Amino acid sequence: MRPFAYLRARTVTEAVREHAAHPGAGFLGGGTNLVDLMKLGVEAPRLLIDISRLPLAEVADTDDGGLRIGATVRNSDLAAHPAVRTRYPALSQALLSGASGQLRNVATTGGNLLQRTRCPYFQDVSKPCNKREPGAGCSARDGAHRELAVLGHSEHCVATHPSDMAVALSALDACVLLHGPDGERTVPASEFHRLPGDTPDRDTEIRAGELVTQVILPPRPDGAGSLYRKARDRASFAFALASVAAVLSVRDGRIAHAALAFGGLAHRPWRARTAERVLRGAPATAETFARAADAELAGARPLRDNAFKVGLAHSLAVDALTELVP
Repeated sequence: MRPFAYLRARTVTEAVREHAAHPGAGFLGGGTNLVDLMKLGVEAPRLLIDISRLPLAEVADTDDGGLRIGATVRNSDLAAHPAVRTRYPALSQALLSGASGQLRNVATTGGNLLQRTRCPYFQDVSKPCNKREPGAGCSARDGAHRELAVLGHSEHCVATHPSDMAVALSALDACVLLHGPDGERTVPASEFHRLPGDTPDRDTEIRAGELVTQVILPPRPDGAGSLYRKARDRASFAFALASVAAVLSVRDGRIAHAALAFGGLAHRPWRARTAERVLRGAPATAETFARAADAELAGARPLRDNAFKVGLAHSLAVDALTELVP
């Protein structure tokens, strides 16, 4: 056990100020991922700043008909919220498909976004890992990578992002509100997480000292439905081999609005922009959906043992879009 200091922040300003003043500090919400990584020796913050008591646990309507979600809202509370279940069912379904009921009762919105990969080599400090120690090498490329990336990976990292919630937020065009030493800014959820490139140790676009304070969902597009589907090795408490969040609106048999994001395939939730271009304005048929999925997944670069993910993701996308057709 490595020693660390502990501080319970009373305000967002205090939390950000103390984080900036103590290099190597970390924010503690539910702790369902951070504490595990501390036990494994992967993370070793010198100061833990407890933000769990900050006034960030509200879910409220925005003036334009969207939804504002505080960073410390528990996953179970968010999944059960009436506004989420009725207006953004993909988000509720994604949350309920993640972890276990016990963990969802503790895990927070902000922590879910910031959880780190479950790549076994990242979590094992005896193995080389560029994400944990830049320049060490990527053990997964020639090792056990069945569950790892087929899209957007680099020679330095083939890890996948584990969040289900983040996939739904990407498809729903959510934004992440950040508070840092230089004030507030927003980042689209679809751009919040990064591809590994040459810097796989950087998971997100968050800057030093910034704290996630809210997630903002825009109003639901007219007539649009949404859903989340996940394929995994067991029925619960398992990360996605592949998943999809879909938003679809159909008028007169043609697609008026389409948004699609994949999980379990890349270092970040994969917003399927190529597929969306194929979908918009096209007939709402299984043939269109298959063509869109083909276009998006044409760029996949599977590794030795995970090519099955491409077909799995294709089937999930076609089935999800088909189910959303009125």
